[in-house]
Amino acid sequence: MESQKKFARTFSFEFFPPQTREGIEKLRATRAQLAQLNPKFFSVTFGAGGSTRDRTLETVLEIQAEGYAAAPHLSCIGSTSENIRAMLQKYQDGGIRHIVALRGDLPSGMAQWGEFRYADELVRFIRKEFGNAFHIEVASYPEYHPQADSAQDDLVNFKRKVEAGADSVITQYFYNADAYFNFIEACEAMGVNVPIVPGIMPINKFSQLARFSDSCGAEIPRWIKKKLEGYGDDSASIRAFGLDVVTDLCDRLLSAGAPGLHFYTLNSAGLTTTIWQRLGL
Repeated sequence: MESQKKFARTFSFEFFPPQTREGIEKLRATRAQLAQLNPKFFSVTFGAGGSTRDRTLETVLEIQAEGYAAAPHLSCIGSTSENIRAMLQKYQDGGIRHIVALRGDLPSGMAQWGEFRYADELVRFIRKEFGNAFHIEVASYPEYHPQADSAQDDLVNFKRKVEAGADSVITQYFYNADAYFNFIEACEAMGVNVPIVPGIMPINKFSQLARFSDSCGAEIPRWIKKKLEGYGDDSASIRAFGLDVVTDLCDRLLSAGAPGLHFYTLNSAGLTTTIWQRLGL
């Protein structure tokens, strides 16, 4: 973890672009509450195949207009150099200086990846077209990407993204701190020298968490899974147990030298705020 201890801590919160008027108002209230915690930035996801392109743009521009730093996600899937360039120009014109560059997931029924197939190609394109105009985040998978042929292949692919010009990294969420520590050790052995911020998923609904984890390859440790299953429909017990688990995870990560935390909020402030307060941040 020595490589990570030298970086200043960065705390950030992730949203998805709302689809309804009620969702927009809820996100505004959530953002107002989380803004009191003084995060470095709010990130906004980008739907599979660019399905939320316009709503992502609207959301980040609104965040930016409120005086907060916003970081839109940008995906390779279904993209061309022309529309990526145009989108980045809109972001730059709107004062956006932070991008999360991802490969993205191929939506069901979509047969073509687009002009960019891998995130390192997208990072390289952004650097070529816009120089250092944007701070570029990329993703990493401490438990390895679910489509990786091997752990070593995944590490090589990750290093390729960093070498293409990434400034920093946000990980997929996990509940096994040792997975993160081992991943950092492997990155140090490869000479990777950028901040790698752990992604944190608060636990609210077990069925929702299980679905997310199946799709992204994040492991729910057996002891956590069994405890959550045992609570059945007792949502209060699930939330209380989840708060204990995730707070302990965050505390262990920060104590070991992790350069911050990135919370996947699912557009709600309650659990994230409680974890934040428990950590004394």
